[in-house]
Amino acid sequence: MTTRRTRPAPRPPEGTPPRTELARQARTVLADAVRIAHWAAGTPGPGNAAPLAAHALERAATALELSPAQVRAGWDRARLAGLIELHGDTARPGWRLRAWDRDDSAVLRGWVALFDAWSLVHAAPADIEAGAVAEAVEAVPQVLSLLQLSAGPVTVPALLDLLGQRVAELREERCEVPLGPGRTAPAAPAETPARAAAAENGAGSARSADLNALLLDWALEGLAAVGALTLGKGHATLTPLGNWAVWVKLEQICVAAQSPAGNIEQSAADMLLGCARLTPGPARAEYRAWLAARTVGSAVAELLAVARGEDALLRGLAFEALRVVGAPAEPEVRVVLAEPSLRPYALLWLAEYEGNDPDDAPDVLSREEATWLWVDTAAAVADHGETGLLVRHLDSAVQGTVPALLDEVRAVGHPRTVQVLVALAAAHPDPALAKAVRRAAFQVHTGGA
Repeated sequence: MTTRRTRPAPRPPEGTPPRTELARQARTVLADAVRIAHWAAGTPGPGNAAPLAAHALERAATALELSPAQVRAGWDRARLAGLIELHGDTARPGWRLRAWDRDDSAVLRGWVALFDAWSLVHAAPADIEAGAVAEAVEAVPQVLSLLQLSAGPVTVPALLDLLGQRVAELREERCEVPLGPGRTAPAAPAETPARAAAAENGAGSARSADLNALLLDWALEGLAAVGALTLGKGHATLTPLGNWAVWVKLEQICVAAQSPAGNIEQSAADMLLGCARLTPGPARAEYRAWLAARTVGSAVAELLAVARGEDALLRGLAFEALRVVGAPAEPEVRVVLAEPSLRPYALLWLAEYEGNDPDDAPDVLSREEATWLWVDTAAAVADHGETGLLVRHLDSAVQGTVPALLDEVRAVGHPRTVQVLVALAAAHPDPALAKAVRRAAFQVHTGGA
């Protein structure tokens, strides 16, 4: 037995509205997106590309009494917030849309997804090079942290100074030189608060200052567009939603840093093994801590790589961790439907993701897929569990009798079938049943009928 010190549940900053109020504000921000998502879900063939086709844009604008620009913006937000999903030329309602009116957590997760995608909602100026835009996106979390810690308005010069420092640090880490005579800045736009602050500060190269000012204006406008902050004359302030979202992300970093098992620094396989004996709640907290320290794409790829390995326990745990990832993992999970060893897990994941009752999720599996999953789970128990658990695992088989189970297990072709049957025979207290299981193991091993 080991004792673990658990971190008390963190409390939001004083003055943070309750979740019901935060969800109400998120619903307000996404009201047009929800209307467009309902329209798209009920309209055949809205378009098979990310932007709405021209004819669909006109139909939506007429039906919803919105301008084409409002429809286009709402469509983009609906996709980014997970309210709609494109399947070929058909838009289907996402699980968040189905839960929108009754589930505040789904609403807040949808808004956070939009918040994370602020740089896509508000496109960067076309004349700024991609590298500079990427630096700004990477530096924005520090800007948001200053806004959150200040608990009130922060002047644009202070934000510009912080952005410039962080961009300089990023370039130094990459051994890059600052913008100089050999690099060109975009043409000067209209005067903005950030550009005015840059002119007053006069720090660093004029071109770098102008570029940082452009990037800060773009970032602040993008964050304001998703409802994360408000802009005043020469200052910016986080909205209650923005303040809460930044606090949540800071807490994720703190949880990761204080992970009891140090999972933040572990590979996916080691992290999953470290979570194997935890109950579901603490295990999900560990998954979140590990995920918070990585980009979504790399984390999903690493988890699926582990799932393709030989350890059946890690395969199941990898998909549990992917449940914490949620919507961003959905495209990659659909891809692995073509892999027999992962297909049952992917089908169950997608069934729950699409809103099916977890108790009914196994219904999506064919008899053969359910049998394959039974063997895979038995392999995990045989490798990592107790013998009594392996015996009780017999009750979870879809077959009504042990002889029927053995017949179908022999036919399913799982690579661990022999080991599972041998372990089950050794563990089962009924001599007659154990003998039948050993006979089945021998027949699989020798290729007999």
